[in-house]
Amino acid sequence: MSNEVASTRRKKENGTSKAGRRNSYCGMAGEEEVQVVESCFVTPAKDTPRKALRLSPLDLLMLANRGYTPLVHFYRRRCSVDDFFDVAKLKTALGKALVPFYPMAGRLRADADGRLEIDCNGEGMPFLVAHCHLTVDDFSEFKPSPRLRGLFVPHTDDSEGIVCSTQVTFLKCGGVALGTAVHHGAMDGTAAFHFFQTWSAFSREGDWAVMKTPYHDRSLLFARNPPFVHPDTLSIFCLKVNMSQLSGPVVNEVFTLGKGQVSTLKRICGGDMSTFSVVSAHMWQCMCLARRLPPNCTTRLVFPANVRRSMTPPLPDGYFGNAITYVSVANEARGIASGDLAYIVRRIRDSLSRVDDELVHSAVDYLELAKTDNRPATGSLPATDMRVVSWLGMPVYDVDFSWGKPLAMLRAESNRGGYVHLIDSGHGDGSIRLVMCIEASILKEFKRLLYAKFESMVYSKF
Repeated sequence: MSNEVASTRRKKENGTSKAGRRNSYCGMAGEEEVQVVESCFVTPAKDTPRKALRLSPLDLLMLANRGYTPLVHFYRRRCSVDDFFDVAKLKTALGKALVPFYPMAGRLRADADGRLEIDCNGEGMPFLVAHCHLTVDDFSEFKPSPRLRGLFVPHTDDSEGIVCSTQVTFLKCGGVALGTAVHHGAMDGTAAFHFFQTWSAFSREGDWAVMKTPYHDRSLLFARNPPFVHPDTLSIFCLKVNMSQLSGPVVNEVFTLGKGQVSTLKRICGGDMSTFSVVSAHMWQCMCLARRLPPNCTTRLVFPANVRRSMTPPLPDGYFGNAITYVSVANEARGIASGDLAYIVRRIRDSLSRVDDELVHSAVDYLELAKTDNRPATGSLPATDMRVVSWLGMPVYDVDFSWGKPLAMLRAESNRGGYVHLIDSGHGDGSIRLVMCIEASILKEFKRLLYAKFESMVYSKF
């Protein structure tokens, strides 16, 4: 089952126990504290393979883009439940989940050639238990912030090689914040939520039998020998991380589009369009207008494409790793700012339709030849660009440990200007949330433009 040790690796090195140590975040309103009362490793419940898993070029690309992804699930307490988020039950379920997901109990390290790999050594996943005097309602906006990450997501040092760590924080209201730090070099969102689903299914007892088994052979996305880069590759994929320093501060904001508003965008674009494509097109147009970009400058929309079904044959169900690469759509700003939405949507769809087996392998070969820099990039996107990451349709709310589905799930912190995450609202009403990191100077105008189209549609009916 779980291997409960008295500390994390850092304690072993310097003799300082995490149990009882205060993790605090100092905000404008004063110090708000989270008291960590327990810190341990949870190891796989059974013996697991001991081997090294070499990271693919797509894994290394995500490592350079992100590093750790901080996530938080919020849960309200159900009054009729006596064992709400029982820690022992969570650990037992986690130990069982780490058997099929054994790389998550390993450590990232450099091999003899300096290339990163996962050492599947079974050392375990860091697991923290904490208490906080705040309530779920103190975070009712469910907006990313350094405060949110500092309170609920365990701090993870790159040098420790941790693949994933988790913190269960019991709130004053009786609710729970479940925070995780997931290393993006080890897995993408599809793989991460597959793990969360499996962990919670083991906690529900009996539901685990329906879960897909993860597939750990990453050689399917290794470079070919000899590598070959198709000429079209660089015109479609964004294979380099280009960051800059914006002239002003950025802020996090959350906007909601209702089902009717999304339907309006689809109707404007001709009907049979995906939610992702019409919402991304609308945001890109609003962003170009709000930024007042020079008409002849080049603006780019960048978004990740899941290539699991683009391969021939498709990657096996449950492929555990990064199977995404970024697609880029470029245009003169005047064409986006003044063009019709249907045109922008067609540009997005045409780019996605060109992602096939040959181009994916070419992207992998290009990254292998380019020797991607593994250091996470810093800064924001250029002021001409926007990057949209879609979690639409992902099982982000299917993390039910037997005490109910989460009230909310979000990325705990987003500090890169120009990034947007699309996520289902969780209300079951077809609405979606746009979680944005945007320049403070254009926030008001962007918001006005985002909703103005729907207001004009209403007025046109009278």
